[in-house]
Amino acid sequence: QLPDGDGVKLLRQLHRINPAIFVLIISAYATVENAVEAFTAGAFDYLVKPVRFEELLKRLHRLFKFQDLYRENQRLRKDLARSAGFDQIVGSSVILQNVLKTIRKVAATNSNVLLVGETGTGKELFAREIHMAGPNRDEKFLAVNCGTRPVEMLETQLFGDNKGTAGLFRTAGTGTVFLDEIAQLPPGTQAELLRAIEYQEVMPVGGTESVKVDARIIAATSRDLMKEVAESNFEEDLFYRLDGVKIRIPPLRERLDDIPELVEYFMVRHRDAMGKRVTGASSETIRTLMAAHWKGNVRQLDNAIERAVMMCEGEEIQPSDLPPDLLGMSGSLPDTDDLRSALRHYEKLHITRVLKQCPDKKEAAKRLKLGLSSLYRKIEELKIEL
Repeated sequence: QLPDGDGVKLLRQLHRINPAIFVLIISAYATVENAVEAFTAGAFDYLVKPVRFEELLKRLHRLFKFQDLYRENQRLRKDLARSAGFDQIVGSSVILQNVLKTIRKVAATNSNVLLVGETGTGKELFAREIHMAGPNRDEKFLAVNCGTRPVEMLETQLFGDNKGTAGLFRTAGTGTVFLDEIAQLPPGTQAELLRAIEYQEVMPVGGTESVKVDARIIAATSRDLMKEVAESNFEEDLFYRLDGVKIRIPPLRERLDDIPELVEYFMVRHRDAMGKRVTGASSETIRTLMAAHWKGNVRQLDNAIERAVMMCEGEEIQPSDLPPDLLGMSGSLPDTDDLRSALRHYEKLHITRVLKQCPDKKEAAKRLKLGLSSLYRKIEELKIEL
């Protein structure tokens, strides 16, 4: 036996340092109980002394073979996760591509980032994109919603405690901690987070000594943080620490051109999950979806397509398959039977949408196939608010 313990105890300590380590135990004190305890603790193999040299070589060869397979499997899993992170942000609109261009520039650094956007815009997906495109993509990405837990529980989850809980900041290592709805962070926790940013250290709950941390912080909010600071709900110093690199995630109404691609993406995902034979959405359905207001943004669209796939009885999703409340919110249904008024309604909707996507009026006029003076005249005639 070892002078200061036993092999199983040492095995557990090794796995705490590196869970992926492969261990072969050789023991002179062989019992069924010892072998079971060793395998339960994570031993890869177990031999009883005396050991023939040929048998030891055979077992070591097997261990190294499985270790190589494990590492290859982990590499493939990381590659898959990396590609999945990129694939989940769907759309080719100009406004979305500009956001992605900014994200790729920011991702190359280790700067902390603030994502600002309405509920349902997919801020966590964009945070994962930043992580996966960054230098520490192979490290952990850990997320927490700051408004869903009591203060002490949230602080323990973030910073750990003196009872053995490591906390997200320590667990993440050099990875990323994503703080969703950071405006809801309690005042005391805001001060601790500021400490983590300024000094790269945290104080575990109930602890007396700070612990060094090195995780990147990506925060997100659907609120106006400047307003929260003005109303003394948010720490001003923390705001300026987070606001240095701010990225606005556009609502769905500003990237309506992405709806056909998003519909296809969500349709395939829900179709496969349900085992349905849906192949697409009718042009009328797409028009209806593009005219809706989308207060719940991409998340609402996802839910609408899930329901539509479920209700669809043919191969194409029809407007009747969509949620009834969505049809009620659709801007494609003007309150008039007069054709000329209806056409003006559609024209105003379309021009407004293009102007939101393309603030440069020369470029907007080009996309609308109008002269610049004609566009200004339309804006005045249709009373379009910019």
